Formats: sequence, structure tokens, C-alpha cells
Amino acid sequence: MTARDFELACPAPFRHRTVQLAHGGGGRLSRELVEQIFIPAFGGAALSARHDSAVVEAPRGRIALTTDGYVVRPLFFPGGDIGKLAVCGTINDLAMTGAAPRWLAVAFVLEEGLPMEDLHRVVASMRDAARASGMEIVTGDTKVVDRGKGDGMFITTTGVGVVPEGITIEPRAVRPGDVVLVSGDLGRHGIAVLSTREGLTITGALESDCAPLDGLVAALLSAGVVPHCLRDPTRGGLASALNEIALDAGVDIDIDERAVPVNETVAGACELFGLDPLYVACEGRLVAFVPEEHAAAAIEVMRAHPAAPEPARIGTVRDNAAPGRAGRVTLRSRLGMNRWLDIPAGEQLPRIC
Repeated sequence: MTARDFELACPAPFRHRTVQLAHGGGGRLSRELVEQIFIPAFGGAALSARHDSAVVEAPRGRIALTTDGYVVRPLFFPGGDIGKLAVCGTINDLAMTGAAPRWLAVAFVLEEGLPMEDLHRVVASMRDAARASGMEIVTGDTKVVDRGKGDGMFITTTGVGVVPEGITIEPRAVRPGDVVLVSGDLGRHGIAVLSTREGLTITGALESDCAPLDGLVAALLSAGVVPHCLRDPTRGGLASALNEIALDAGVDIDIDERAVPVNETVAGACELFGLDPLYVACEGRLVAFVPEEHAAAAIEVMRAHPAAPEPARIGTVRDNAAPGRAGRVTLRSRLGMNRWLDIPAGEQLPRIC
């Protein structure tokens, strides 16, 4: 269903073409917003109950819980928008623990004057992304801020998932000898958002890699491949993800730059902007730490799954060479030189998620 179809499916014509301050005031317009946009799109018994809290059936197993805020600018970019990004980002955070996503709570902060059509598009995108992963949007909230104070739309999500029995995927489980895998080429999301924001046309079609990863993780687990750790390299890219794992696990990680997949268009754009693709965000890729004996099977599973377009073995984990020193990441460059792949002090690209 397109945004236009969704608009025509509303129970009554919406009286305003743009968001008004009164839409966040708790009165008649607030109710119209819920009844004419959110309920038709998200549906479901829990949301349709129209209560202060969603009531759901408690599942068996351990619960995974995550929350995140999304302030990407612009709201729409090649391959996605803030709504798809918010749902996929939450699903992926849950999936990195091995959890199957179940429920999602959403809070919108809308700016006065936001075109109602833009809100329709974002809500429809969120609905489609959630349904694709079997996740139900069960509750939410909407606030409206003065014109010029909200940059269109901000979204906050809280996701709940269920972790299968016997599955523990966490940084502390990483061991020396583990193999480091990535599920696909890096940096697409950051470059897609940046080029759109700056109004630049980059040679070669480039879309964000924004996509849910729960299906890929489930495929690995079903094949008997239980990673010691999973991480989606979002803000700070691969470099930040690896450094976080090295620090939390107390290990050193060696990476071969020649093995890291980077799209030619992304590489060219990074050179133009003066960026390092190893620090550029992804929104549909994962890094997996698996035992050596499971590495080949993991690559085989990834190659058969659409969420892993270019899986690669990029490095290994080893003992911390200096006990008492924090774990670190070493990169062997294309020229054969070793350098420390440091964690960034801040963001190369702000407002990309």
C-alpha cells in the first residue's frame, strides 16, 4: 500500500494539510490524529484498545528490551526514511542479542507545519517494516513543538523481543581465536544520507542499506551457528563497533583492510568528503564473532540470505598482548602496514539516524 492508498483509506478526510500545535494538545485534533493516521496504519488488538498502556500476553523465555531515538536529517533518503530507520534500528538492536522482535512502542515529536502527507508516508513505512519482521506496534505518544523547533519529526522507539532458551550472545562471550565476519559492504547508509542532505549527485546508484536483520540472525541460529557476539555497526561504523567489543571483552582484534567489503561508490564518496568508510554508519549490516570451527558455516548461511549481500571474513580475535591494557583494534592496511584503528572522539556524520 502506498502513502496515497493509505490516505484514501482513512475513515474521513483530514481537515488540515499540515501538523498543528493542537494535534499534540490532547483534545479533538489529537484524537483525530490517532483515529485517522495511527490506528488505521498500525492496527492490532493492543493498540486498538485505546488505553494508557498496551496489554500483551507474556511470552516464555527471557526478554530483550531496547530503546532508541531517531533524529535523521533529511527525513527521506534513498532506500528509506526516518520511519523505516526507526523500526529497523530497533529490530536490529534486539536481533543482536538473538531475540525475535515482538512489540514496539513509538513516540513522535512533530514540528508544527510538517506536511500531513509526510507523516502519512513515515507511518506507512513504519507499518510495512514492522509487519515484515512480525513485530506489532502496540502503543505510542505524540507531541507537537513550535514551528522551527523540531526539524520536522523526531521518533523514539522502545522494542521488546524474546531470546530463545540457551542463547547468550554478548561481548563478554568473545574469545581469542574467534573469527570476525561482516554481512555486507559498509558505509552505504551514512553516504546515502549525507549526499541527500548536501544535494550532491553521486555517480552510481546508492541507497541506504537500512533493513531488518532478525531474519539473518534467526537463520544463523537455525543452522546451529551461535555467534559469541553480534553488533550492528551504526554510528561510528565498523571501527566503533570493533573497539566497543574489544574494550568490553578485554581482547585485541586484528582486521585486514583488504578483506573489508566497501562499495566503489561509497569509497569514492568517502574520498570526496574526506571520510574513512570504516567509520561510516550502516543500518542493515552486522558484525559477527564466531568460533573458528563455525566460520565457514556462518558464511554459507549469510550468502544464502538476502540481508547479507556480501559476507566476508575480515579478522580474528587474539589475547590482549599487554594484560592490564584496554583491548584494542589493529588494522593491516592495503599497503601491508599495521595501525591502531582507534575509536572516534565524536561523530564524523551527525544526524544520520
